[in-house]
Amino acid sequence: MKLWLDGRLQDAESARVSVFDHGLTVGDGIFETVKAVGGRTFALTRHLDRMARSARGLGLPEPDLDEVRHACAAVVEANPVPLGRLRITYTGGHGPLGSDRGDRGATLVVALGESTRRADSTAVVTVPWTRNERGALTGLKTTSYAENVVALARAHEHGATEALFPNTAGLLCEGTGSNVFVVLDGEIHTPPLASGCLAGITRELTVEWTGAKETDLPIDVLAHADEIFLTSTLRDVQAVHRVDTRELPGAPGPVTAKAMRIFEERAGDDLDP
Repeated sequence: MKLWLDGRLQDAESARVSVFDHGLTVGDGIFETVKAVGGRTFALTRHLDRMARSARGLGLPEPDLDEVRHACAAVVEANPVPLGRLRITYTGGHGPLGSDRGDRGATLVVALGESTRRADSTAVVTVPWTRNERGALTGLKTTSYAENVVALARAHEHGATEALFPNTAGLLCEGTGSNVFVVLDGEIHTPPLASGCLAGITRELTVEWTGAKETDLPIDVLAHADEIFLTSTLRDVQAVHRVDTRELPGAPGPVTAKAMRIFEERAGDDLDP
């Protein structure tokens, strides 16, 4: 596999990032995951816009988005796969063994891994930990992901593929790597960005394309919602057939199934919406 590092394509086996990179030592970095379909990226412009916002929010140097776009194209071309997970990682670069940043510039890595199409429905669990909707990293897609690792491991222990968080106010927030939608009386709702959830690209497109409403929702809405679905880069729109011990028979339900069709059709018509 070829990946992009230090301004050029390199062999994955020999590519090296410093052990003093701030992304490794203190999680000082941001990332994007972009879907690559048949050698072409999906919604890359929106991902790069969010990457720039995350860099500003974390106080990192403004990334050269032309270089990032070039790196993405080079990596996708060098690693032909039918469906891939393109990972863009941008860190504070070489730094001291502490929270202070160094002055040697940022590190950019772009790599691609092969993926498979997700199932039409999945199981999720709720977790006892909360998202802090007022934290310094709220709304930023950073590499500080250990909290998600712990929660996702809990989900796997219970036969699920995702864990859902409330925020500190007890409102439904998001998953470890997805946004969550619920159907109530035929209407689609999703937590607003003020809940502390990430501004997911697939979430954004789903709201635009389906007319979903952004609504403050108590976490216990999951106990009675008519339908529930997740959105993310590689899930697209995916129905939920179980939340904790609650089964949702027949998932995907009619509203979710329509949202799935709309997303697939619109995404197929325009790879950079």
